Amino acid sequence: MADALVIVESPSKAKTIGKYLGSKFIVKASMGHVRDLPKSQIGVEVENDFNPKYITIRGKGSVLKELKDARKKVKKVYLAADPDREGEAIAWHLAHALELDDTADCRVVFNEITKQAVKDAFKTPRKINMDLVNAQQARRILDRLVGYKISPLLWKKVKKGLSAGRVQSVAVKIILDRENEIDEFEPEEYWSITAKLSADGNPFEAKFHKLNGTKTELGSEAEVQAILKQIEGADFTIKEVKEKERTRNPSAPFTTSSLQQEAARKLNFRASKTMSVAQQLYEGVDLGKEGTVGLITYMRTDSTRIAVSAQEEAKEYIIGKYGETFAPESPRNYSKKASNAQDAHEAIRPTSILRDPDSIKSFMSRDQFRLYKLIWERFVASQMSSAILDTLSVDIAAGDTIFRAAGSKVRFQGFMKVYVEGNDDGTTEEDRLLPPLKSGDVLEKQEIEPKQHFTQPPPRYTEARLVKTLEELGIGRPSTYAPTLETIQKRGYVAIEEKKFMPTELGELVIEQMEEFFPEILNVEFTANMEGDLDHVEEGSEDWVKVLAEFYESFEKRLEFAEEEMKEIEIEDEVSDEICEKCGKPLVYKLGRFGKFLACSGFPDCRNTKPIIKDIGVTCPKCKEGHVVERRSKKGRIFYGCDKYPECDFVSWDKPSAKPCPSCGSLMIEKRNKKGTRLQCTSCDHQEPVEESEDESTD
Repeated sequence: MADALVIVESPSKAKTIGKYLGSKFIVKASMGHVRDLPKSQIGVEVENDFNPKYITIRGKGSVLKELKDARKKVKKVYLAADPDREGEAIAWHLAHALELDDTADCRVVFNEITKQAVKDAFKTPRKINMDLVNAQQARRILDRLVGYKISPLLWKKVKKGLSAGRVQSVAVKIILDRENEIDEFEPEEYWSITAKLSADGNPFEAKFHKLNGTKTELGSEAEVQAILKQIEGADFTIKEVKEKERTRNPSAPFTTSSLQQEAARKLNFRASKTMSVAQQLYEGVDLGKEGTVGLITYMRTDSTRIAVSAQEEAKEYIIGKYGETFAPESPRNYSKKASNAQDAHEAIRPTSILRDPDSIKSFMSRDQFRLYKLIWERFVASQMSSAILDTLSVDIAAGDTIFRAAGSKVRFQGFMKVYVEGNDDGTTEEDRLLPPLKSGDVLEKQEIEPKQHFTQPPPRYTEARLVKTLEELGIGRPSTYAPTLETIQKRGYVAIEEKKFMPTELGELVIEQMEEFFPEILNVEFTANMEGDLDHVEEGSEDWVKVLAEFYESFEKRLEFAEEEMKEIEIEDEVSDEICEKCGKPLVYKLGRFGKFLACSGFPDCRNTKPIIKDIGVTCPKCKEGHVVERRSKKGRIFYGCDKYPECDFVSWDKPSAKPCPSCGSLMIEKRNKKGTRLQCTSCDHQEPVEESEDESTD
């Protein structure tokens, strides 16, 4: 007979832990939460100190029965859910559902699922931390009150099926505000002048920088022509050469936010995918003879703190692999990234640096390997020496003007030998070399190139950029970023086009009403302060009922006011030129989760609907007969397919171009980044830029 029952959230976690604990322990999975608020009603007794009425989640009855049966066979039950608020709440719900003593030492937590960490955790079980539980309860009840009180109001006054959320509404508002900034943006003209020069046959470029000793911006063609006239017959002579040494430090090891951002940049992972794959790495991967091992520490964290033992292991590995110059004299420590960081767990790192990605690649899926490699390299780099770069700045005189050329070269790679953090445009630092230059040299002038530019509006939010913004504003916490982004897409308030968020008409409509009647919900500072209050509940310095009461006092007044003053909005259907092929009545434009679609005006007698199809002017490259049209996936993401579907199954996430590849004649697709748009062949290596005039939808 086993001595104890251990309950975790998932079967894979149960499998890993079961191998470490041996036959004296029965390890079972609860499959997440077993109790929650009912879906059919608000489930919160507001007048009774916000008492929640929890019920068993539908479908979890058989799981609970299995856990209760297992409990009868053992003397002790341990609750080993994840080490955060959510995990603490799961443990507390399990204790109540299984009628356990929640004041007993039944809770075990570990930041990494390795044999030693698990065995150490079972030596020091503790009581369920009710401060953590209450912080999670308060968040759940807050979100329930907002969602279940405002949503029926929107159904009645605006449109059936609308809903409102607390953190999600702020995220939609941020996306909508950016869209308004883009719409209101007035581009400003500016010019650049590039001198293409040569020194002893080595070509390089320099940019116009100063006029008469003063840094000068060029705003018109007339100003450019005046400069060109001045330098028409002038020699380009090197006036000054400045050499500097620059030190570049490595980035901190990953937090949840920075991992989601970097996985989006380098791996093209959505936030939800990053967290799903990270969960698999945390819970354990079967490494053959070594058995199932948790490969990374807990992935929901806002801390950059590293255990001393991990730092020591890293230093030993770095010296052995790269040499002593690549390890700093003392271990690198990183301060909290933000003042509101909870710092409850370590940064995300490999459980052992000795498990380098290539040595265990065969045991992982492609996605697991790529994410593990990213985490491993980032951590190793974070404990390495700084890189040293030689920078060169050259001022070149031509008449009364100064042109400037800049270059850099990596003298000592340091951490850059292993890893360099990406940028939103997908680039990393590279050498920008200049030929040997010295003061007084006269350069050969090859070409002077003036170019007109226009300032660009701020870019739309990618998932990575939105996560970064939410973190900077103090909106949400590590566990909330991915579900928040998923929810606003699922509700149809935003859509993703070219990997960037755009508000839908539905989203605009909801935010417009929320802004008028519930401005606090959309107020960034208010929402950030609420997150701070929940942190104080977790720390035990704030009462959760008091936090809810203070929120509800003003919220209730807002609800009463909105009930009386919010006007009913009638969304009239716009009649299209198309006729329903089923009944002959006109089709009308309807507003759905992902924007407009066509529906029969004879509804409910005729329920015919069809998407609005946009022909992009490209013949289908597969069947050569159909036309490529723009469509939307079920999640609102734009893709391109043949209009003869299902006869032809051509599909592409990237926009196809009407221009065939000049090298092989194959289909070319549009690829975008911060530097602009390029056409890339789908069959060979050919790629070319798209002229701005052709690229109508560039941000």
